[in-house]
Amino acid sequence: MSEQQIKITLAQLNPTVGDVTGNAAKARAAREKAKADGADLVVLSELFVAGYPPEDLVLKPAFQSACRAAIEELARETADGGPAMLIGTPWVEDGKLYNACALLDEGRIAALRYKANLPNYGVFDEKRLFARGPASGPVTVRGVRIGVPICEDIWLEESEEYENVVECLAETGAEILIVPNGSPYARDKADLRLSIVVARVTESGLPLIYLNEMGGQDELIFDGASFALNADLSVAAQLPAFEENITTLIWRKTADGWRCNGPITPQLEGDKADYAACVLGLRDYVRKNGFPGVLLGVSGGIDSALCAAIAVDALGADKVRGVMLPFRYTAQVSLDDAAMLATALGIRYEVLPIADAVNGFEAILAPVFKGLERDITEENLQARARGTLLMAISNKTGAMVVTTGNKSEMSVGYATLYGDMNGGFNPIKDIYKTEVFRLSSLRNAWKPDGALGPSGEVIPVNIIIRPPTAELRENQTDQDSLPPYDVLDAILERLVEREEPLATIIAAGFDRDVVTRIDRLLNIAEYKRRQAAPGVKVTRKNFGRDRRYPITNRFRDFGQALPEPDDKLVTRTSRASAEAFEG
Repeated sequence: MSEQQIKITLAQLNPTVGDVTGNAAKARAAREKAKADGADLVVLSELFVAGYPPEDLVLKPAFQSACRAAIEELARETADGGPAMLIGTPWVEDGKLYNACALLDEGRIAALRYKANLPNYGVFDEKRLFARGPASGPVTVRGVRIGVPICEDIWLEESEEYENVVECLAETGAEILIVPNGSPYARDKADLRLSIVVARVTESGLPLIYLNEMGGQDELIFDGASFALNADLSVAAQLPAFEENITTLIWRKTADGWRCNGPITPQLEGDKADYAACVLGLRDYVRKNGFPGVLLGVSGGIDSALCAAIAVDALGADKVRGVMLPFRYTAQVSLDDAAMLATALGIRYEVLPIADAVNGFEAILAPVFKGLERDITEENLQARARGTLLMAISNKTGAMVVTTGNKSEMSVGYATLYGDMNGGFNPIKDIYKTEVFRLSSLRNAWKPDGALGPSGEVIPVNIIIRPPTAELRENQTDQDSLPPYDVLDAILERLVEREEPLATIIAAGFDRDVVTRIDRLLNIAEYKRRQAAPGVKVTRKNFGRDRRYPITNRFRDFGQALPEPDDKLVTRTSRASAEAFEG
């Protein structure tokens, strides 16, 4: 390093939770690339050696020891005179477990910094896993004082529990801030991250590097999209989203402090980012869990068509198998559209009629159902026969079943347990039906970089424009049972994402009877959602990781105006007691 510059390599990589050896190997390879670039420091993301988020795995003593041993080995390797390494790891000190970042240099662990602000909202449960670390001063790399706030250390708003880590670092002489992150993707998250970083840079007057994890971990998607801001808030560098990337930045000392002019990659936004997240989520779930490929029921409908396109983009056509499972209510147009889809995507495709199975179930049940009217029970036998056959193929071949229900259906229970809900993973679980239509049209005109599927129209237009139907009875359409999807999704977004009272939704112009009915369906379908496959999270509040309602729950909002709270009933003593309890 010359006196006036420092080279910092950002390693935006895709770790696997629990694969300590593999993650360490990735870190080692990144350091070799940094060394070839003449870098002084290589930076990896939050808890990188463990994979993020490790959840309760991190409480296992054997896992803690494995992570420590990997860090110590990486530290010894830095005796070669190459770049220092800043890497996230769980760390046990004095009987306490910390979310830590280790600086490895000159053959030793030169410094450790601990996360002070532990998130405990949404998808995060870090307060039950880690001890809170103290606010500490910067670490020194080649004579430059580097502040290392870890993820949430720059995110929390001011509060009694908030430790102003950035302020502490600025006051103790930090020259550059480097923030290792495990920040999951959600729609419009990039704007939120930028606003947070702008606030910290403005407060501290220091340039900031935001290094984020990339990759899928169960339902969470880490989009990378790492970036850096100069102290004057200009963009110093922007890494790509949804792909691994190793970039070395040259920071130069000026009269106004450290400054960088690095590469700036255009970012995906809106529906394109959502689609790329769905592809990455399915790809990593399949690959990291060792499935040889996937299969799915191809009905000729739009949900299965979009899932098939996502699967091919994620894994390649040779890893995807489509199965059409027709019954007497399956229209010829559905058979034709499903075959066209399979041909356009280039996937293996077969037709397995289910009449014998459904008729067999009905014959077995005839004595039990004698004297009872035919109803939805018989309709569901079709879905369950299909689910059984798909799972049988999965058992025989090892391929994972992709389930294809959208968020609108999952919200109101418009799905059959042990039928169309069967499967190992759902790439569109957090995508509303109106968004399914948009993403399908989008995919016919565009595909993300790195997608393995063909370009051009892969979802027949007739699938997109045809009225959706489950085809469980004659001339059935979804709108026989549900309001129009644009109305349904608008109500659901207010109920699920915003948690709005029914009175507020009704006051916004929605029909009272429709709103109360949808709210009832949302409540009673909780038991189904608990048994649904995991799926990609793209919204602010998905089912499972974010929205965790009790199954047994008698509270109902009947859409009446909300009463004003009577503060006179709350004495100063009881208010103080309540606050103490909450803390």
